Amino acid sequence: MEETKLTIRVPRDLVEKAKRYAAENDTTLTNLIEAYLQHLPARGSLANATIVQRISGILSQEVSIGDYYKHLEEKYGG
Repeated sequence: MEETKLTIRVPRDLVEKAKRYAAENDTTLTNLIEAYLQHLPARGSLANATIVQRISGILSQEVSIGDYYKHLEEKYGG
């Protein structure tokens, strides 16, 4: 795939925050932006997307399987 250079304008504090996040997650700002852009729908809205595509990414990355089990226990008793 051919790559191209992109220049964008964003607030400096946002760039610094993103750089820290990238460093903490052993990646680069370029990789973060590329991953985000890859998740954009190819065309149209998500109305015709599968349920997995529509809900993908709505949970915080901080949520664990333990949180899920705790939620189930609280919801259904246990």
